[in-house]
Amino acid sequence: MLKAVILIGGPQKGTRFRPLSFEVPKPLFPVAGVPMIQHHIEACAQVPGMQEILLIGFYQPDEALMQFLEAIRQEFNLPVRYLQEFAPLGTGGGLYHFRDQILAGGPEAFFVLNADVCSDFPLSAMLDAHRSQRHPFLLLGTTANRTQSLNYGCIVENPQTHEVLHYVEKPSTFISDIINCGIYLFSPEALTPLRDVFHRNQQERQLEDSPSSWPGAGTIRLEQDVFSALAGKGQIYVHITEGVWSQIKSAGSALYASRLYLGRYQITHPERLAKHTPGGPRIRGNVYIHPTAKVAPSAVLGPNVSIGKGVTVGEGVRLRESIVLHGATLQEHTCVLHSIVGWGSTVGRWARVEGTPNDPNPNDPRARMDSESLFKDGKLLPAITILARMDSESLFKDGKLLPAITILGCRVRIPAEVLILNSIVLPHKELSRSFTNQIIL
Repeated sequence: MLKAVILIGGPQKGTRFRPLSFEVPKPLFPVAGVPMIQHHIEACAQVPGMQEILLIGFYQPDEALMQFLEAIRQEFNLPVRYLQEFAPLGTGGGLYHFRDQILAGGPEAFFVLNADVCSDFPLSAMLDAHRSQRHPFLLLGTTANRTQSLNYGCIVENPQTHEVLHYVEKPSTFISDIINCGIYLFSPEALTPLRDVFHRNQQERQLEDSPSSWPGAGTIRLEQDVFSALAGKGQIYVHITEGVWSQIKSAGSALYASRLYLGRYQITHPERLAKHTPGGPRIRGNVYIHPTAKVAPSAVLGPNVSIGKGVTVGEGVRLRESIVLHGATLQEHTCVLHSIVGWGSTVGRWARVEGTPNDPNPNDPRARMDSESLFKDGKLLPAITILARMDSESLFKDGKLLPAITILGCRVRIPAEVLILNSIVLPHKELSRSFTNQIIL
């Protein structure tokens, strides 16, 4: 039997995603029409022998999360449970803390997936590699260019055996073009090194005699505390994939991930893709439309558009490379390009909402999505446009505006016949004119 663990983090993480994660927990943010982690669960459920899926994180088990879990259980007829950490425990602390629940029933192995990745999830291929040569740790790796590899965990492998000889998390100089995808397959004995790290942390804190260190002993970083320490000791191996993979760290990367998943739907879920029908809107490329959305027949949608629950799209609307979230309204003849329209927002007639895409270099097959700051040298960089709710807390550091911003889907109103370009609109704002490259307070 097999199990899967999805690490969903907590509200203190993912600050670069905050414009979109305050309305719902980041793992439930809709990407290509379904919650982000549903893509993970669907992939795990397709692996033969999968008996249980566990979500581990520090989010409060609110109504949205519980409703999602119940719906998933019914759809896949598979036990899916949420295990809440007593404190943020890092990427490995939750695995050790809930080790008894992970190992209950005696699984042969268990997958570990980070929630904030987009992938085609080659789990069956990883399982075949694990069964052909059993080791405690199997990492999924892919390639990045020399510059971007510095933003990831870098893996040096033995090209013949695929053993991980050296592992460095976000190195300061080039180490390798093979990077960690945040998707793993562990044997039960992989928990032994986590136990060793826990005991070592416990001893160090006893020596420090610091009562304020709790729960530090339980905090385990898989990448630094385990992978770096065990590399070259015959315990960690890597499986290289050439398939779809990207991180989902920022608003721009969510839009890019939506495009990747919509493209995958051609193979995995063709029923989710809208088709051009007589009397219906014109569909160009891959488009997802929620069944409750109302779309005028003269609208032109796509490519790479996701329209959420209860959205209204008026006559003559043009939508391309965008996500429109729950309850938003696009009035007649609006144009929305490379943008995310937040929950309950309204875009007026003949208005134009446009952003600048930050896609990987199409001429570099190893290029990856950058999740950079929205600001540089005090200026707002061209980026996708977000209409939603934002909190001004933690916006600035060292005189520069960082993407640690908070957005709640809110009733932003964009008036008729204006241009909103590369801008962020704050809560419950009713604009009266055009804006370019601004945060609108």
